[in-house]
Amino acid sequence: MPLAKTTSAIGGVTEAIKARLQEKTKLNVTVGRPEPPSGGGPAGARLNLFLYEVDFDANLKNVPLDEGQPPPLWLVLKYLLTAFEKDGNNSDSSLAHENLGLGINALQQLALLPFDVSDPLLDSLRDNPEDLTITFDDAPSELISKVMQGSDEKYRLSVAFQVRPVMIATGELPSYSQLVGVNYETLALIGEAGIRIPVLPSMGPTLDEVSPLSFELGDTVTLKGTDLHLANLSVNLGPVELPVTMQQPDRLQFVVRPDIATPALISAGGHPITVSQLISTGRKRKSNPVVGSLRPTVTNVISGPVSTVGALKFATLDVAGTLLGKDGSDEFYLALFREGATVRLFDVLADTSSGAQTGRRYVMKAADAVPPGSYLVLYRVNGQQAKQAFAVNLI
Repeated sequence: MPLAKTTSAIGGVTEAIKARLQEKTKLNVTVGRPEPPSGGGPAGARLNLFLYEVDFDANLKNVPLDEGQPPPLWLVLKYLLTAFEKDGNNSDSSLAHENLGLGINALQQLALLPFDVSDPLLDSLRDNPEDLTITFDDAPSELISKVMQGSDEKYRLSVAFQVRPVMIATGELPSYSQLVGVNYETLALIGEAGIRIPVLPSMGPTLDEVSPLSFELGDTVTLKGTDLHLANLSVNLGPVELPVTMQQPDRLQFVVRPDIATPALISAGGHPITVSQLISTGRKRKSNPVVGSLRPTVTNVISGPVSTVGALKFATLDVAGTLLGKDGSDEFYLALFREGATVRLFDVLADTSSGAQTGRRYVMKAADAVPPGSYLVLYRVNGQQAKQAFAVNLI
């Protein structure tokens, strides 16, 4: 799902609420100022939705979708719900008040607008990081009187509510770069000197540090802490249990075995790491967690036949590797990188491995064309960038 579709999010929210109110109340729902229909209009009991204010969510102002990306716009949409009786015009009768109660009850039942359902009305909302929340606001007479100013100029009893957070993604490309401490010619890693923080002795293992902070399949990872020499220890990397390969009182090591890269088991990204001790009761005593980042591995990038539009080039890009991301649960990006800057970013990549996380493809279109030349292909999954960057020649 392209993030560009989030530009339709405001209208998508309005249409989604309208459809669900009609479904739950069996009343016609109109959108616009709470006034009688122009030209007489069809009579009938109805509810009216009026979006009277759009605010920017201050709590999410600087929250990006992925490290290295500019933050999107996070919006709070504020609505008024007004009810009309069966003549379609009167909003002050007891029948209109009954309809307003139906609308309030329907909104209370909604509470959340889930975006992970196959609903075309929510197509522009699927990239929201969480379900949209509906909450009621106070609607004092001053607010309603101010909003009702217009051709009708009649005070109509209404209920206010808000929907948040609604995301509109920015069109600005992220400032991705090559990883610091990686020799891209030899793929050699430069280790970082760790800092050990002394702690008081405690029962069971205690963790202070993981080194390196990011790693990939097949790497040896060192955990530093106290009481790491105890018997019957194992390491938990997210949902995966791994054996200990080396132990000392202040450190132990484990290997990120390649066989954990099964589609349903684990994905690239940040994971909690704990050490568990099997005690005599059969239970496990766990240490405090530290966070380590599992990187995807890219083994090859192949560019298909190169096409030309004007002076620009485009082609099909096939990425092979492991832990390249799962549809529906992971965020993955492919960037064309040249001369220290991201030239193109693609976030809609087809799975060519039937869910095995070993292959992704992007078919560039004429609109994606770039100047001819050699580009590095950078690949990220859940904020973690593969250390391998292969060059493709688009000439």
